[in-house]
Amino acid sequence: MAEGVRHGLSNPQIAARQGVSLDAVKFHVSNILGKLGLSSRAELRRWTGVAADSAMVKGQTAMTEGTSTIGTIGQIARTVSDIDAARTWYRDVLGLEPLFDAGNMAFFSCQGTRLMLVEGEAGPESILYFTVAGLHGSLARIEAAGAKVASAPHRIHTHEDGTEEWVVFVEDNDGRPLGLMAKVAPAD
Repeated sequence: MAEGVRHGLSNPQIAARQGVSLDAVKFHVSNILGKLGLSSRAELRRWTGVAADSAMVKGQTAMTEGTSTIGTIGQIARTVSDIDAARTWYRDVLGLEPLFDAGNMAFFSCQGTRLMLVEGEAGPESILYFTVAGLHGSLARIEAAGAKVASAPHRIHTHEDGTEEWVVFVEDNDGRPLGLMAKVAPAD
């Protein structure tokens, strides 16, 4: 639930994705804040800690080493009003290869760039996610250059093979979100 808060989700959104009650989310988020010594959700969004069971903690990738250069566009996010209809349309009409689903999100392959569809109020803008080799190093570099950080690095997904996906959001010069994303391999 901490990662949901860090990703900017509301309690009702977290409850829907986790399949639990709103009261359960409130309880757990309050518990998380207390255990971490934080006083607000805003502080949790900026918390740079990593869960003890994460591949990042287990030393599979320092996430600060290597190049801090921004890579290719790894993902584009687009909101859709009906996720089931969108899954069908993007698969059957556009012919995109489905990768996986996660609650009210569907992911498709676009020849090296991933398309993430998220159910919500459909809007005209999309979010660009750039791949980076070292998430923390890249963030430090662009923050030092003047980027405003919107959320701390946080794990957004763990694949069946244990590979974790991490993201951090910054704002561009117009205040729009940009994502930096990296993958962390599991321990052998």
